[in-house]
Amino acid sequence: MPAEASAQEARAVVVAEKPSVGRDIARVLGCTDRGEGCLIGRGYVVTWAVGHLVTLQEPDEMNPELKKWRFDTLPILPEDIPLKVIPQTKDQFKIVRDLINAPQTQRVICATDAGREGELIFRYIYIMSKCRKPVERLWINSMTDEAIREGFSSIRPGADYDGLYRSARCRSEADWLVGMNASRAFTLRYNALLSVGRVQTPTLALLVRRRLEIEQFKPEKYAVLTADFGDYKGIWFSPQRNPDSRLRDRAEAEALAAKVKGRPARVVKAETSRKETPPPQLYDLTSLQRDANSILGFTADKTLKLAQSLYETHKALTYPRTDSRHLPPDMIPKVVSTLKKLPQAYQGFVPGALPEGKLPVSPRTVDASKVTDHHALIPTDKSVNPEKFSPDERALYDLVARRLLAAFHPSYVYDATTVVTAAEGETFRTRGRVTLREGWKAIPPSEKPPAARAKKKSADEEEETSLPPLRERDTRTVKSCAVREDATKPPAQHNDASLLSAMENAGRDADDKEIAQQMKGSGIGTPATRAAIIERLIQVGYAQRKGKQLLATDKGVKLIQVMPQELASPETTGRWELALDKIARGEQDPARFMEGIHRLSAFLVDWAKEKGPDVAFPAEEYRGKGKRASAGRKTLKGCACPLCGKGAIEESPQAFSCALRNCPMTLWKDCVTRAGGPLLDEKLIRLLLEKRQLRGSTGLLSLTEDSIRFDPADPGAAPIRRSLKYEKAKR
Repeated sequence: MPAEASAQEARAVVVAEKPSVGRDIARVLGCTDRGEGCLIGRGYVVTWAVGHLVTLQEPDEMNPELKKWRFDTLPILPEDIPLKVIPQTKDQFKIVRDLINAPQTQRVICATDAGREGELIFRYIYIMSKCRKPVERLWINSMTDEAIREGFSSIRPGADYDGLYRSARCRSEADWLVGMNASRAFTLRYNALLSVGRVQTPTLALLVRRRLEIEQFKPEKYAVLTADFGDYKGIWFSPQRNPDSRLRDRAEAEALAAKVKGRPARVVKAETSRKETPPPQLYDLTSLQRDANSILGFTADKTLKLAQSLYETHKALTYPRTDSRHLPPDMIPKVVSTLKKLPQAYQGFVPGALPEGKLPVSPRTVDASKVTDHHALIPTDKSVNPEKFSPDERALYDLVARRLLAAFHPSYVYDATTVVTAAEGETFRTRGRVTLREGWKAIPPSEKPPAARAKKKSADEEEETSLPPLRERDTRTVKSCAVREDATKPPAQHNDASLLSAMENAGRDADDKEIAQQMKGSGIGTPATRAAIIERLIQVGYAQRKGKQLLATDKGVKLIQVMPQELASPETTGRWELALDKIARGEQDPARFMEGIHRLSAFLVDWAKEKGPDVAFPAEEYRGKGKRASAGRKTLKGCACPLCGKGAIEESPQAFSCALRNCPMTLWKDCVTRAGGPLLDEKLIRLLLEKRQLRGSTGLLSLTEDSIRFDPADPGAAPIRRSLKYEKAKR
């Protein structure tokens, strides 16, 4: 049924970000009639984007003279960067444009994801459609039917989110200006294809700094002496040393052991203090990604995708792309309902979180002043069956459910005891702990996968053990001594968890205390973008995964060597994120922010051209529009080019291409990911060349003589087709 004919009685057009979300909204609104790219009924037309339908133009689309990369055309600093419709999804854009501009449309409801990027997706469509209809905003924290109905009952004017749009547009244009100018300038200066970004480059700097710290680290040996007093043990220490329990070498430790062995000892200190550990806070996206990496071995990107699936598909979690770890007071009844509706496996822990049927509230969990665009990530109050989830979804849901329970349990209370025992003038320390109330620790942690291994402890790492009753002046005898040698260790390589933490906390240890204070709550990137930044560094060859570790590559190290501090510094991008947040709140002028971005872009071009240090990158040749030749590439044996049929296929970190210089075949690895397709790898390419069609859970991948096509399994999503002939990567 054509949309034009079906929408005659429509009063409002609802624009969702994805087809699956659009169908959920349509079901709640009672839109049951199908139109072209939309669902219709009861005074509503629900349509959708497929992610971004509109984006910023490339430089050569604004001016053909900018197609060739030359220093004399830099910096590129347009006052206004024009928009364009993305060719691959132009059909869906036309559907949305015609619906929102139809004479029958009285108002438009923005129902894209409730965040900065979702706002940008809608506003770009609205602007490119030249629409003038009144706009309202649907802002929801979960995709349950009840949440959608509540959202429509409290819908707000679109103008309330103008600040968020201004922030989003500034972010988009800043990334374009810095990335476009710096990437061109440094590529030309060093004759190597170098991707430079406002956010990815300071993130890379964190990895490079850690690699250099490890390479420059010089281990120092030490020894530790432990004395056995019969019913307890103690580790030697000296207040004059730092660290206080390390001896210089085995000889010194053996000498002390000989001095005290068999000699009488006396307790000179026995102190017990009451301590408590408060329950952990609720999750935001970054803290969930860190725990999922440490406990489950998930990458940050995988965690985000799983959380998004649990939010959109299963309606089991609230909005995942949140940076808040608190709830507003009006959520208290909802949390009580959620706890009571948790799956049966968790019900044994619910009474501890609801003593006498009431939710214990504290500023660690409920604080309206600390809730940003979205509250903390928690399960919804929808009854779900985790057995219907995939194993990975089930594991992630388990983390979030246990965290909700733990957050409302009482503190863990214990008595901590420190005993100091002296023998022949030498002192030995023993630490003990007696649990008085388990509190939140009564909730067992999520199980680690079998491959997870406990971290090896250093020789001087002290454990708290159970102790016999001890008082000052109690006497013992040193029964025996043990000497253990060890060496200082370099910092561990980053993994997703530690890099996310470093990104979140970047700049907080700055020497300038004012800057450090400003950086609180800022850092590099946002919870919604950090996973993509990490994957981007891997994709362009600046970082690599080795097991759970994230390592800077040689190319990544060289890039940071040639970068000015103004771009490589985490503090710089942290200030930008802080400024973007202020723009969203109406506390900073967007024009002032963009003036700074223009100055930075010009500075980076000047630096690359005249001030950059001489560093040799691996030689790379270029063909056509900057396409790399075969230097440094991997040849796929037995794989002939599908375009010319003669040359072999070569693989680079970004793409597959033909080894023959006169063949334009290029297949970008991420060419179909925009439509939900897979990231191409060697295995997929070999299978595609053999079978020409591959069907998976996400859709159908097809290879023809001159193009690759992906048809999503989701019937409402638009297919995507990419030519095999060289086309500039859309970054």
